Amino acid sequence: MKTPQLPENPLFRTIAEAAGELGYPAYVIGGFVRDLALVRPSKDVDVVCVGDGIKLAQAVGRKLPGKPRVTVFKNFGTAMLPTETVELEFVGARKESYRAESRKPEVEAGTLEEDLARRDFTINALALSLNPDDFGTLVDRYEGMRDLEQKIIRTPLDPDITFSDDPLRMMRAVRFATQLDFDIEPDTYDAIARNKDRIKIVSQERITDELNKIINAPKPSYGFKLLFQTGLLQLIFPKMALLYGVEKVGNHAHKDNFYHTLQVLDNVVAAGGDLWLRWAAILHDIAKPATKRYDKKVGWTFHGHEDKGARWVPGIFTDLKLPLGEEMRMVQKLVRLHLRPIALVKETVTDSAVRRLLFEAGDDIDRLMLLCRADITSKDHQRKERYLRNFGLVEEKLKEVEAKDHLRNFKPVITGEVIMETFGLKPSREVGELKEAVLEAILDGKIRNEMEEAYAYLLQLGQAKGLPPGHSFSHL
Repeated sequence: MKTPQLPENPLFRTIAEAAGELGYPAYVIGGFVRDLALVRPSKDVDVVCVGDGIKLAQAVGRKLPGKPRVTVFKNFGTAMLPTETVELEFVGARKESYRAESRKPEVEAGTLEEDLARRDFTINALALSLNPDDFGTLVDRYEGMRDLEQKIIRTPLDPDITFSDDPLRMMRAVRFATQLDFDIEPDTYDAIARNKDRIKIVSQERITDELNKIINAPKPSYGFKLLFQTGLLQLIFPKMALLYGVEKVGNHAHKDNFYHTLQVLDNVVAAGGDLWLRWAAILHDIAKPATKRYDKKVGWTFHGHEDKGARWVPGIFTDLKLPLGEEMRMVQKLVRLHLRPIALVKETVTDSAVRRLLFEAGDDIDRLMLLCRADITSKDHQRKERYLRNFGLVEEKLKEVEAKDHLRNFKPVITGEVIMETFGLKPSREVGELKEAVLEAILDGKIRNEMEEAYAYLLQLGQAKGLPPGHSFSHL
C-alpha cells in the first residue's frame, strides 16, 4: 500500500502558510488521510494544529478567494470552513480524560502525540504534516498503515480504556469493519465483549446513527454478526437478537431466523434496496419468536407473524429513534404484506387476489416484490429456482392487471359522503359496511370503479338492506 500523498490542491499550502504565520504546527489528520491511503473519495478534511484551531480557521478564511464564512463552535473548540472542493474542520490538538458515568471528556490543550493517542483506531490516527520543513510527511505513531495493509481494526491504546472512555467506539469498530471489510483485531474484539454494558451510557440517537451506517454498508450481515457475537446486539436491539437459534422437536426443526434475516438483508442490498427497504428486510420476520408454535402434524409454525410484526414497527422505530413518518409507514406496510406475493406463487393467481395486492401495496408494490424475491433463501437449489420462476409469473400478472384496471393507489368512486347523501344516513357502521361492500365488488371484478356502474351497485345493496334512496346523488 502506497504512503498517502496530499492532493494537488493549493488549499493545503494556504493552510500551511496561515499556520506558519501563527506559529502553529498543523496537520491533516484522521479519516481523510485513511481514505487517501485506501484510494476512497472523501470531502471532509480535519485539520489539527498545536494551538488555537478557531484562530487558524479564521486566518485561512481571510486568505481564500471570496473570504468564505467560518462557522465557530465555541463549546467544542472547533470551526468549519466550506470550500468548493472540500469541507474543512479545524481544531486544536487536545488530550482528554473521562469520568466513568459519562462519555463526554474533560478536554485540554495537548500535543500532536496526545491528540493521536485519543483517536479511536490506529487507521484513524494517521496525520500528514502541513509544516514547511516536512510538508506532506506522514506521521504514523501507532502503525496505522500496517493495519490498513493487513485490514485490521485496532485501538491505539489499551482497548479496555478506549472503549470504557467512549463506548460508542465499540459501535464504530463494527461499523468500520463492515464498511471496509476489515477484521477486528483479537484484543480489540475481546475488549468490546468485556465492555459491552458501557453502551448503555450512549444516547440512542448516536447508536442508531452507527447502526444505520452498518445497514448502509455493502454487506451489512457482517456487521450484525459482529454485533451479535460481541453481545452488543442483545443490548441495543434485543428483539433482533431473539431471532437467533433453532429449536428441534423430533424430526421437526425450523430455520435459524437470525441468519435467514441477514441473508434477506444482503439480498435486498444486492438488488439496490435503500435504507428503508433494508429496514423492512431486518423487520420482516421480527415477530417470529413471539408467534412460534409447535404442531405435531406440521412442525413449527409462525402464524400471524407478519401482522404482529407490522404492529411492532412503530414501537421499534420509536425505541430506536428512527423517523416516525412516511418511512416508518412504508416499512410497516412491507412487513404486513411480505407473505402475500409468495402466497400467490403457491396458488392459482386470480385477478381478484392481484387486484387486492395492488390496492393494498399502492406505490410500494415494486419495493414489496423486491423484498419478496429477497426472502426466497431456500438452500434447495431446485426449489428456489421453481419459486423464482413462479414469482416471475406473479409479476407478469401484476403488470397485466395494473395496465387494465389502474389499481395502484386507486380511490373508490363511492365515498362515505356519497352513501350518506344517497340514503340520508349519518356517519355509522352501516355506511362503513356499504362502502366496504362496494370496494370488495370492485376488487373482485364484479363492477368497474366508475360512478355509473358503482352507484347502480350501491342502490342494489341499499335495497337489500331495506334502505330506499332518499334522493339521487346530485353529482352522478
